[in-house]
Amino acid sequence: MAMSCSRLCSQLSLIRLCGLGTSRISYGFYLPNISHQSRHVLYRHYTSSKVRRGLGRYVASRLQWANTKYESFLKRRFPRFFQLYHTFIEVITGFKLLFQDAKEVQRIKVKMRSTGVKQQDLPYREMEKLRQVRRDLIKAIPLVMISIPPFANYLVFVLMYFFPRQLLIPHFWTPKQQVEFRGVYHNLRAQHHLPVLKGVVYASHQDKNNHLQSCLKDLSAKVQNGANPKVSEILAVRSLFAGPPLGIKRMNVDHMRHISRLLFLTPRFPSFLIGRRLNSHALELLHLDRALSKLGPHQLSDAELRQACYVRGINSYSLGVHQCREWLSQWLQMSSSLKESEVSLLLHCIVFLSANYPNPPARHRQEA
Repeated sequence: MAMSCSRLCSQLSLIRLCGLGTSRISYGFYLPNISHQSRHVLYRHYTSSKVRRGLGRYVASRLQWANTKYESFLKRRFPRFFQLYHTFIEVITGFKLLFQDAKEVQRIKVKMRSTGVKQQDLPYREMEKLRQVRRDLIKAIPLVMISIPPFANYLVFVLMYFFPRQLLIPHFWTPKQQVEFRGVYHNLRAQHHLPVLKGVVYASHQDKNNHLQSCLKDLSAKVQNGANPKVSEILAVRSLFAGPPLGIKRMNVDHMRHISRLLFLTPRFPSFLIGRRLNSHALELLHLDRALSKLGPHQLSDAELRQACYVRGINSYSLGVHQCREWLSQWLQMSSSLKESEVSLLLHCIVFLSANYPNPPARHRQEA
């Protein structure tokens, strides 16, 4: 008798979970004198969205559990196939993020056309979104071109699997790859710090003002020796970056090529085109700084803060949030004092302010 009662209770619980005839059975068993109208109202109430939501949450949790078990099995028994499977999942997620960004960019473009607002007058986040999506699309063009021929998408998927850093934009990187790949790119950028400093010293000999020449040499020597210069020391030589010898249109070609590497721009263009691109990117960075100063760097999320610092020259993904905020405050203090004619100094500050922050590189410590 106890067994039959427990079996009946379990069956009733199952029927209640599925929402199939729950109220009728309950009412017939517990409330024999209830009116038909009241029974109908209570039936509709208890078989409504609450039951469906509970069932939906249960199904979703079971599917998530099954997916976790499946991924754990693949990772343990078939590690190579798991990497391929994980790459495929990341590609799908990346396309979703890219589609969201495209919709956001379209909204911003419509806003600019309808209100007549120029890009440099947009809020910081909208300006940064336009800048980042444009760079991502430029990087994605070669991959799109390869995938046009029939059946080439299989080749593209293989290339994406073996060369994710070179071919994929950050939307398709895993969190681990985000840190790893940005560290690789920063190391490539850091290889041009010393050539830029040597180019600054060489250019200083062309200036006739002995005081400014001495200040610029001292600034370069300080950075080469592993120290972090003050903002006041950088601004003291700002006039040398407005015209000759270090203005964007006055720099020699080799120096411009090293500066291009700091911005992840290809240096394999004619000198006049390199100068135009440097000037365009420098002005864009200056406008971003002004918009960020209006917003306030404390308004940025941790991810936005790290991205802002990384664009301006440091490997923020290896630093703490407090260090990033401290460095960005220094950068904005320097940037807010510059005119558009002095944007060349802004590009050189990618070396002046970031080469030794927060500590000098290993080569400086060894030399010391």
